[in-house]
Amino acid sequence: MTKKTKRIYKEKKYWKILGLMSGTSLDGLDLACVTLTQDQDQGWHFTIQQTHTDPYSKEWTQRLSSLISLNDNELDEVDKAYTLYLATRINEFISSHNITELDAICSHGHTALHKPHKKSTYQIGNRPELASLVGIPLVCDFRKQDVAFGGQGAPLVPIGDKELFNDFDACLNLGGFANVSLLFAREDPIAFDVGGMNLVLNYLSEKLGKPFDEDGKIAQKGNFIERLFQSLEALPYYAKNPPKSLGVEWLEKEVYPIIEQSLVHHEVADVMHTYACHIAHQLARVFENTKTILCTGGGTYNRMVMAELQSQIKGDLQLPSRSIIEFKEALIFGFLGVLRLIELPNCLSSVTGAVKNHSSGAVYFP
Repeated sequence: MTKKTKRIYKEKKYWKILGLMSGTSLDGLDLACVTLTQDQDQGWHFTIQQTHTDPYSKEWTQRLSSLISLNDNELDEVDKAYTLYLATRINEFISSHNITELDAICSHGHTALHKPHKKSTYQIGNRPELASLVGIPLVCDFRKQDVAFGGQGAPLVPIGDKELFNDFDACLNLGGFANVSLLFAREDPIAFDVGGMNLVLNYLSEKLGKPFDEDGKIAQKGNFIERLFQSLEALPYYAKNPPKSLGVEWLEKEVYPIIEQSLVHHEVADVMHTYACHIAHQLARVFENTKTILCTGGGTYNRMVMAELQSQIKGDLQLPSRSIIEFKEALIFGFLGVLRLIELPNCLSSVTGAVKNHSSGAVYFP
């Protein structure tokens, strides 16, 4: 950015942003047009204007679910194709909603691999040509700098939780993974991935020919398997202190083998029921002394997990509007992009373990 552009951005108090999020659950691309305003005395405020989830086709679902197995050349080809896919969806969304005067597109991309212990993280769709294809400034690739600074590169949402949702003691997101931000009016939040959520439950649902367990009905009908529960509870990750984060690689190595072994002797519904009890128990350990918890993400519609969790804690699980439940992450990635443009920290060392707070993300202009 030129000095003039930086000055213009830093003087702005009103932003119109398109935030994009594609999570590990592979339920689709979330697009949210949001406005953000900054008040010197009262902080940041947001309004969610238009939203849309573009479900992935069978072809894209298969391609994205197999990213972990691709070599570098194959991954580069998918990256190029996914960038074109994003451009098409962005342009269609802007046109269908007659959206004008956007300040920036702020995109998470889609995680192909995440191995912070090896200083490696890669999200496809974060290519500079996306800015030219949509004709709007682009902020993306938020994780890479944090990993280079010795951090986990995740979670990134907590700065948004701290600035936009600080009326709550904690924020819980039930997406492909379950992750939490513990706020408690902290200057420096603590946040981390707790464990697998929708990715694991969907993995089991697919064995019954269903993409997901609607409302947790299948899990509710199952029976508890003590041995499976204890095996899951003994996973070493849970004993680690934050900062810590998870990727699909962890599920492939640590969780799915335990589940497959249990499926030899038990019904899918029983395994699903037990896993739901397990993730609820892990979350309950986190929220033992928490009063108000904002719950978002597709997993909030799983009544069994939510009921199990509520039964084990004293605090209140609070559900916001549907737009926040489903588009909070897209909103916050829009917010992360604004912070990057005005050069304020959007990655917190207390969360990721990086050497310092910093402003992360690549900025590209058309």
